[in-house]
Amino acid sequence: MGKSNIYYLKEAPIRKAIAHLSIPMMIGISATTIYNLINAFFIGLIHDTNMMSAITLGLPITIILMAVGNLFGVGGGTFITRLLGSGEQEKGKNVAGYSFYMSIIIGILLGIVMCFFLTPFVHLLGADAGTILYTKQYSAVLFLGGFSLILNFALEQLVRSEGASKESMYGMFISVAVSIMFDILLILVLNLHVIGAALSIVIANIASIIYYVWFLETRSESLRGFMKHFQLKIKDQFEIYKIGIAEIFKSGFMIVTTLLLNNFAVEYGNNVVASFGIALRITQLPEFLTMGLFLGAIPLFAYSFASKNTTRLKAALKELTLWIGGISIVFAVLVYLFRVPVLNLFTNDQAVIQAGLMILTAQLISSVFNGFSGLFTGIFEASGQGAQTGVMAIIQGVLFIPVVIVLHYYFGLTGLIWSMTITEGIAFVAGILMMIPYLVKLNNNRLIVENPSDSSSQTA
Repeated sequence: MGKSNIYYLKEAPIRKAIAHLSIPMMIGISATTIYNLINAFFIGLIHDTNMMSAITLGLPITIILMAVGNLFGVGGGTFITRLLGSGEQEKGKNVAGYSFYMSIIIGILLGIVMCFFLTPFVHLLGADAGTILYTKQYSAVLFLGGFSLILNFALEQLVRSEGASKESMYGMFISVAVSIMFDILLILVLNLHVIGAALSIVIANIASIIYYVWFLETRSESLRGFMKHFQLKIKDQFEIYKIGIAEIFKSGFMIVTTLLLNNFAVEYGNNVVASFGIALRITQLPEFLTMGLFLGAIPLFAYSFASKNTTRLKAALKELTLWIGGISIVFAVLVYLFRVPVLNLFTNDQAVIQAGLMILTAQLISSVFNGFSGLFTGIFEASGQGAQTGVMAIIQGVLFIPVVIVLHYYFGLTGLIWSMTITEGIAFVAGILMMIPYLVKLNNNRLIVENPSDSSSQTA
């Protein structure tokens, strides 16, 4: 019989625990990347530029729905793991039930509200006369079925909260498989086109939801029966929102920063826009790998923190630091050394390659900072450190806006290229400055375990 998921959080050798928790997450994120390309591929078979533009313009909707899902998934999931670490399994069920039902309620309300503002919203996305009809169709279906995306994002992280990383990955695979089947049926066979593409996303998310609910209700070690629970004390709700709200900030400003970057890049010609696109795709690989590492390890951090196992927490942090540093730095150095042949894999346009040399260099440095910043944020989330989590979210999201505007104004294209790197560098430094007192308290067993159910705080 295999080891329980709690075993990997509680007592498995650190390297073995990280492998169990993070490798499925790394694979799952890769599968999700494929999932994001599926709709575009099948719409592309129709050879209608306006339809392709419509689903591209609709990408921020997915980011919005993901942010709301992460509000309850990240906030609720990390709280559940801390509760499991401190032996409060029943309260973990209450948190899971609250997160489940609130995801549905908020999703339905958001869908209804957005239907009344659909026209101004799609204009804000950039729809013109040729794309507005398709963009409205695509957006309407996504918003009306948005509860499924929100709930899927939330449940995936609730499943991971007790260390069930493989099951989390299985749910992602189900989404991909169902999406492919329904894309073929709805887009190509039934000719529903962009409506079919959006319906396929909704159905794929519902399929994952069914799997996650089945797992939690029948196989979960700690959360079985969570659907019977909904009520949660206000102070316990605060534990969810103080961490989850940072996800709203990050995702919301991700949309703004993408729009800013795209609008400024267009001023310098399509070769610059294409170079940015190529560089971002190249650096996605190390970013996805490091993201899988620290996201997978968040339950390990949270459980060790709540159970006051400082030795295990420090060992996990050290191991993750080495792996994230190794992956991001080695990748950056290798790609930099072979940057010209790497760019030639994507284009033979010399103007694109010339612009891409500097852009790729900046993005590679940025990817190193990003890996460590993600680790710092994960530690703060897992430990219930709401203020530090918020600071990291604000720096990575909000700060980019004035940075890119100022650098673009004074330094033109060079400022635009390096704006993301500088922002990520500031986030990296801020993370280190906040990690120093965290580690000092950790070494002295003075970290506060924020458990709102207790009348007095505990220390780790």
